[in-house]
Amino acid sequence: MNTDIFEALDKAGFGSNVHEVAAQGECRVLRLEDETGEGFMTMYRVFDGVYLMYNDFHLRKCVSEYQNAETVLCVDHCREGRIEHENPEGCRYYMEAGDIRIDTRVHHAGRVSLPLSHYHGISLGFIKGAADESLKNELPFLSLSLESIAGKFCPDSKEFLLRDCEQLQTVFSQLYHPPKTNKLEFFKVKTAELLLLLSETDARSHTKQRQYFPAKQTDKIKQMHELMTGSLDRSFTVEQLSERFDMPQATLRKVFRAVYGVPVYQYIKNYKMNAAASLLISDPTLTVSDIAQRMGYDNASKFSAAFRDVMGSSPQEYRTKEET
Repeated sequence: MNTDIFEALDKAGFGSNVHEVAAQGECRVLRLEDETGEGFMTMYRVFDGVYLMYNDFHLRKCVSEYQNAETVLCVDHCREGRIEHENPEGCRYYMEAGDIRIDTRVHHAGRVSLPLSHYHGISLGFIKGAADESLKNELPFLSLSLESIAGKFCPDSKEFLLRDCEQLQTVFSQLYHPPKTNKLEFFKVKTAELLLLLSETDARSHTKQRQYFPAKQTDKIKQMHELMTGSLDRSFTVEQLSERFDMPQATLRKVFRAVYGVPVYQYIKNYKMNAAASLLISDPTLTVSDIAQRMGYDNASKFSAAFRDVMGSSPQEYRTKEET
């Protein structure tokens, strides 16, 4: 097996918290460990200098020690969950389901957070020199330059985020369901298709960039989240949170939605109802009224209505269904 891509990535170093747990043929599985959970990266060598990686993480945070100056281009797609990155200026941005990020991995190392405690997606990376040569030999019909694509989307090595490109979304949706046979050949075809689409995409037509937020603001939002999820028997208004954390209400609403993907009231309602669902199954001695009070509802009827709105059935129906 030609292992240049694995050797190049090993040389760059994924970090002390990443270890190989399996390897077969052109496939390699890496495990990332953190006190808050773990993540798995299933990597395939597509061409010399070109890798495709499936990322599946179930953790709240981790530290990325990976920074490869030899990466000329990397394209990431988020299928599910959310991931937070911090740029060199100390501002944070968020990838959510459907987002595509194009970058060169220059600023990839650092602290990474997963606001929803999970992230699933794909990374397609190209190593300088080796990728250019192999693409020229393997895909001679593609008259394109990886550096030109990187320069078009990532001037000054800054990441580019987009989501409103149906053709690119289609390619990634297909990559999540590769055929069981001829998988590598399928990856090669889709890599060629993706590069062709990127070479023809006008970056100026995707100028609606993801917003960046100061770290101080997102840290306050996370403190609010910790307060609310740690006190499920209490209810907090935006006005109360705004005063307690010294943040204007409009800013609070905007930044909370950026970090967690939904408005604050919707998030905590969903969180409480999922916690209630767990209690309905794990502790059959608790009545619906008991659980309602634990979730901060004095009125069991209002709790049941909120539960049905989120879970699709009444608390008692949910408990009965899960017990059978």
